[in-house]
Amino acid sequence: MEAVIAVVALLFVLFVVLGAYATVKVVGAAKRGVDRTITQARRTVEDHTLRAKSFAQPGPAGEIAQLRLKLRTSMRATQEALHAGVAEDESLKESIGLFERLSAHGHELDAELRRLESEPDKSTLGERLPGLRERTERITQSADSLRWAARDRARRFADDDLDSLSTQIDVEAGALRHWTTAEPASATPSPPWPEAPAAPDTDTARQTWPQTPQARTAEEPTRPAITPPSPRPTYPWQKKTRPESTT
Repeated sequence: MEAVIAVVALLFVLFVVLGAYATVKVVGAAKRGVDRTITQARRTVEDHTLRAKSFAQPGPAGEIAQLRLKLRTSMRATQEALHAGVAEDESLKESIGLFERLSAHGHELDAELRRLESEPDKSTLGERLPGLRERTERITQSADSLRWAARDRARRFADDDLDSLSTQIDVEAGALRHWTTAEPASATPSPPWPEAPAAPDTDTARQTWPQTPQARTAEEPTRPAITPPSPRPTYPWQKKTRPESTT
């Protein structure tokens, strides 16, 4: 009895532990989903804000907003392209490593540009703009180079696969269209039929079919087809035959 109670208690504890683990996993996944959604929404709002500032604010403030928007757009597009391509091409892992190093410089520049958006000294801001513009251009050019190289590589692989597939299809199509009419075999002369045996000179030749009866000659007497019956003998104990009555 004690063993049964111990087994039941152990099963209960096991179910509780599994339930707690599953709950933690579900809560963690939900939290990550919520965080991802919040981050994406914040990013979208910030991008729209930067786009609005680049059009609404003239001067250095509007140009800084344009630099931030350009930097963020280029880095985000490159990150998505590399992470999407590494699933099919393992060689992009090295490119992702290089992009991570480039991202560190990009985040540093983006943070600096964010601080300068609220800079009240417009003259100092104007003096620093050429350097900020150059740094943004270098980072975005590097990110664009990585992104286009990954896309060109993927397109090259697709073109090679398409060329190989087209060649195989052409070969198969040619094989399907290549039918040949069987040439008639050279006519071999059939063996000659044996010659018909010469007609025998003697009358003792064996006949295969019965001869047709010859017409009777006039000298041969004609025999009746049926021999008439001879008169039947009569005996004394037989009665005489009565004639049939005509009445």
